[in-house]
Amino acid sequence: MVMNINTAQTSRPGKPHPCFFLLALLLAASSLSHAAGPLPGPWVPLFKGIDHAVGTNNPSLPGNFPDERQVVHCIRVDLTDPDVRLFTTPKASSYQTDYRETLSLSIPHFLKQNGLQIAVDCNFYDASPGAADPTSEGVPCDVYGLQISAGTLVSAADNNRSASLLFTATKQATFAFLNRQPGTNTAGIYAAITGYYPLVSNGVAISDAVLDSSYPDSFIHQSQPRTAYGVSKDNRYLYLMTIDGRQSGYSDGALDHETGYWMLQFGAWNVINMDGGGSTALYMSSSTGNPVAINHSSYLPAYGRERYIGSHFGVYAKPLPGFFNDINVLPADTAATITFTTVDPATTQLEYGLTTSFTNLTILDTRMVTNHSVLLTNLTPSTEYFFAAISTIGANRYVSSNYNFFTTNYVTTNLLCDFPSVWNFTTADLDGIAWTTPAYDDSAWEGSGPGLLWANTYGFPYPPGIPEPMNTEMPLDPDTGVPFSTYYFRTHFTSTNSPGNAPLLFEDYLVDGAVFYLNGAELYRLRMPAGPIFYATTATTNLCYATCPDDFIISGPLATNLVSGDNVLAVEVHTTTIADTATFGMSLVTTNPVTASPQLTLVSSNATAALSWNSGGFTLQQAGSPIGPWTNVPGPVVTSPFVTRMTNASSFYRLAK
Repeated sequence: MVMNINTAQTSRPGKPHPCFFLLALLLAASSLSHAAGPLPGPWVPLFKGIDHAVGTNNPSLPGNFPDERQVVHCIRVDLTDPDVRLFTTPKASSYQTDYRETLSLSIPHFLKQNGLQIAVDCNFYDASPGAADPTSEGVPCDVYGLQISAGTLVSAADNNRSASLLFTATKQATFAFLNRQPGTNTAGIYAAITGYYPLVSNGVAISDAVLDSSYPDSFIHQSQPRTAYGVSKDNRYLYLMTIDGRQSGYSDGALDHETGYWMLQFGAWNVINMDGGGSTALYMSSSTGNPVAINHSSYLPAYGRERYIGSHFGVYAKPLPGFFNDINVLPADTAATITFTTVDPATTQLEYGLTTSFTNLTILDTRMVTNHSVLLTNLTPSTEYFFAAISTIGANRYVSSNYNFFTTNYVTTNLLCDFPSVWNFTTADLDGIAWTTPAYDDSAWEGSGPGLLWANTYGFPYPPGIPEPMNTEMPLDPDTGVPFSTYYFRTHFTSTNSPGNAPLLFEDYLVDGAVFYLNGAELYRLRMPAGPIFYATTATTNLCYATCPDDFIISGPLATNLVSGDNVLAVEVHTTTIADTATFGMSLVTTNPVTASPQLTLVSSNATAALSWNSGGFTLQQAGSPIGPWTNVPGPVVTSPFVTRMTNASSFYRLAK
C-alpha cells in the first residue's frame, strides 16, 4: 500500500455432613495458630505480583512437628496487581456434563500450553478411563465440585466436593465452604475452584478430630502430599501451597492441622484442602515459557512424568521490573518486530537463533534511547526463535533473560479427505499383498461406507463422547465375537496441488493403532511397533477410545507422495491384544502459504500525521512521488505508530518487507 499525505499494538467421593461443620467452627479454636513451631523462609519475588517462600519441618528440632519431615512451598499472588490474571482448566471440546467436562493434562503442559507463569493442581476429578490416574493426556474427566473458567461454567456444584473459592472478574475472593447442590450464586464469577473441606476458618485452624468426623475418609486424613489454597484476611493475597510427601528422608507429607498451621504462618485467613497425593505439583515458567518445577512431586520419581490430571489452576503475571522491561514481539511469517524499554538511555542490539546458543546478532544501533525496536528478517514460517536484548551504557553491558516467539504461517487450507468420506474396508488377511498401491483393485472388499466406521461388542456406537458421527458398522470376528485384530481401509481423492509443495495435516479418531499410506508409501505409524507390520500385529496401546483426536503433520520428502490428480489413501487399523472396540475415521488437508498485506492507515490532527499499521516485520519507507526513489524513514521506523509534522510538501509512504 502506498499512501500520499502532505507532511513531513482424584479422587475419592466424600459425603460431609452439614451439622459437623458448625461443630468444627466451635471446636477448632485452639492454640494451633499461636503455637511455636517451624517457620517459613522469606518471600522471594518470582514475577510482578507473585512471590515464593519455602518452609521445612525437621522432627529432630525442638518445637517442630515430631513425626514428619516436610518441605513446603507457597506462592503468594497479589490480587490487587492489575497485571495478575487467574485461569482454571477450560471446558473440553464436545463437552458433556459429568463425563467430558475437561481433558486430562499434566501441570507442566497446562502451564506451557496456556502461557502461564504459575500452575498448580486443583479440583478432585474422575477420568474415564483411568479414574484418578489416566495413562495419557486428552482423556475425558468429570470434575468434582464447582469450577468456572473465564466466566464459563465447567463443572456445577455437587455433593462430593463443596469447599469452593470464587473470584470475580476484578479478583475479589469469596469462600463458600458448604457449596453443595444447587450451589451458591455464581453471577459475576470469573473463576472458581473447589476442594474437599476447609482447613482454616477466620484465622483459626480446624482440628484433625473435627475433620475426621465431619469428612470421614481413612486415607486423605493421613500424612499425605498436600495442595491447599488460602486467602489473606484483607483479601489481598491468594496463597497456593504444596507440601511434598511420600519421599522418605526428604519430605513425608502432612496432616490436616499441620497443613492449616503452615497456611497460617504464610498469612492465610481462610484455607481449603484441594486434591493432593500424586496430583500435587507446582510449576513456574522460565523466561522462554518452559515449565520449571517448584516442588518435588511424589509421582515424578516413580513414573518419570507428572500425573495427567483433570483440573488445574494457573496465574498470568508480568516479569519483574529490571533494566529491561516491556519486552514485546509482533511476529509475522518471515519477519518479527521486537520492542523493549530500558530504565536508562542505552544502545540497541539483539542476539537470536533457533536455540539459546544464539547464532545471529543484529547490527548495533548506537543511539542512546529508552524505547528500543529491532526488525528481524529472513526468518522461517511456523518456527520457534529465541532471543535476548543487549544494551550498553558506556563501559557497562546489559543482557536480558532469554525469550522466545513463534513466527506465523499465512496459509490457505485445501480439504482432501473429510470424516464422512466413503472408505472400502476388509477384514481379510492381506499379508504379502500390495493392497496400498493405487493399482490394487479393492472392488471385491466386503464393505464400504462413510466414516466413522466402527465395530464393537455392544452393538451400538461406543463409547459416549465420540465427537464425530458413527456412520458405518463393521463386522465382528464370528469366531471370537470381538473385533478383528486388523481392519484395512482405502479411499480415493483428487488433489490439484503441485507434488510436494505443501505439508499434509492429518487428524483421526481411531481405536487403537494404525499405519497410514499414501499412493503405496508408508507415511506414519500411530501406536504401532517398529519393524514389519502383519495382520496379527497388535497396537502398542490405546489413547482415549476415539474420544480425542490424533493429529500429525507430514512434510518434506514424504509429502511428495501427494500427486496432482487421483490419489489413494490406505490405512490399516490394529487393535490391542484384548479389545472390544475398533473405530476409524480421518481427515486430511493441505496448506499453502499466502501473502498477508498489512493495513496502513493515516490520522491527522493539529498539524501532525500519525501512520499506523497492524502487522509486524515491516519497515516504513518514504518517497517524494509514487514511483520513488524509496528510502527508509530515518531510524529506521519498524514499529507502529509513526508521527510526523505536516508540511506543504507532498510525501508518499509504504511498508516494505
